[in-house]
Amino acid sequence: MKLQKSVKEKAKSGEGKKAIPFARRKRVKHTHYTPHPTPHMKQNGGKSDRHLWPSFSEFSLENLKAATNGFSSDNIVSEHGEKAPNVVYKGKLDDNRWIAVKRFNKFAWPDSRQFLEEARSVGSLRSERLANLIGCCCEGDERLLVAEFMPHETLAKHLFHWEAQPMKWAMRIRVVLYLAQALEYCSSKGRALYHDLNAYRVLFDEDANPRLSCFGLMKNSRDGKSYSTNLAFTPPEYLRTGRVTPESVVYSFGTLLLDLLSGKHIPPSHALDLIRGKNFLMLMDSALEGNFSNDDGTELVRLASRCLQYEARERPNAKLLVTSLTSLHKEAEAPSYVLMGISHETASSTQPLSLTPFGEACVRMDLTAIHEILEKNGYKDDEGVANELSFQMWTSQMQDTLNSKKHGDTAFRAKDFATAIDCYTQFIDTGTMVSPTVYARRCLSYLMSDMPQEALGDAMQAQVVSPEWPTALYLQAACLFSLGMDNDAHETLKDGTNLESKKNKN
Repeated sequence: MKLQKSVKEKAKSGEGKKAIPFARRKRVKHTHYTPHPTPHMKQNGGKSDRHLWPSFSEFSLENLKAATNGFSSDNIVSEHGEKAPNVVYKGKLDDNRWIAVKRFNKFAWPDSRQFLEEARSVGSLRSERLANLIGCCCEGDERLLVAEFMPHETLAKHLFHWEAQPMKWAMRIRVVLYLAQALEYCSSKGRALYHDLNAYRVLFDEDANPRLSCFGLMKNSRDGKSYSTNLAFTPPEYLRTGRVTPESVVYSFGTLLLDLLSGKHIPPSHALDLIRGKNFLMLMDSALEGNFSNDDGTELVRLASRCLQYEARERPNAKLLVTSLTSLHKEAEAPSYVLMGISHETASSTQPLSLTPFGEACVRMDLTAIHEILEKNGYKDDEGVANELSFQMWTSQMQDTLNSKKHGDTAFRAKDFATAIDCYTQFIDTGTMVSPTVYARRCLSYLMSDMPQEALGDAMQAQVVSPEWPTALYLQAACLFSLGMDNDAHETLKDGTNLESKKNKN
């Protein structure tokens, strides 16, 4: 299967480096980034919609082998070991992004079309409550899923195998609230079924916020087997029918509530006996040492009891779970990494760079200064610009194309950025000529018009056309700062600074 490379991969490999701007050439399409969360997620405590996730894409097997060091056993992060039917590996892409790669066994998905359809459906979801699925690979017998990597391990590790400190009550409440929000989000997107929900499916991101693994949204294999845990923890209706329903997911959510209450993996039947006998204290984790409100503890026990009802119709849905848990989440302003006792590195800890004027303007987000630099530099970095009138054949379309560029330049100089966007778009959309400077100028015009997402696409496109051009990286950094992605912005700024330094030495 021939897979389309991402813009960053093309830029990294140097494709387009020898392309001569203002020559007839097929236009390279943008890599699309999907801004999220939706308004629904804002209601569920997500960050603002300035946060971005990459859109779902297909990876080559070669890329994933390289990312995981040949699927090395040293990179396995799943609990089951190398011989398990499905193994999860930690990997690192060429752009330094960490990923989690789930590799299915050879016979899990014989129908490649079914696998791709399922993966694309799950991959369309984007939420800060999920460890999102960002890609897949389907080559020969290989079936792999690619997700965001969560560096702070699983709920099972922090709840059952803690070393420094037990999980605080406030964090336990946050875990179940965020988990309920994840399930509600998935339900709203038509993906209410989650397979084998347990403490290993809850992961912690770089900020120590709990997220639900996207892997459980797909069946483990073609046979639809959905529960690998002990039968004592399996929903009653699944034992009867072998089918997972939304109510089955709520039952499993109830078992997770028991885990968080007790700090142990207690069979629901035993826990329900304690609840019926009003032996709440016998159920509670002694490591909490009573550091929780009795009312809150009682409320959580009642909610667990409702989730574990034998009759599926008597269990609450995800929306009711969110409503019930929101009132218990009383330390909402405390960062998760503080509650978890995890050290937290920020962009401010990065080494200071000796910045050029362009780099300093990006850090300050001084768009006026960037405009002055681009205007002063003109088109001197575009290869072949001096020969723009030396075409063997001349057409009215080419004349119109150059006219639209000139009109765009006039508007750009006059700081009429809306007109500049329109004119440069006409130039780009003809597809007959390519200019990295036009992409750079339209990028800044988008930034001036408060359209950072579109600006980032143009900055990346400029890098595809001219991979050794520091301006493209500087503009990407400015876009990332504008989008609130400061860590990525600093890394890109460093790349641009190093590239310019290297260029000046030559």
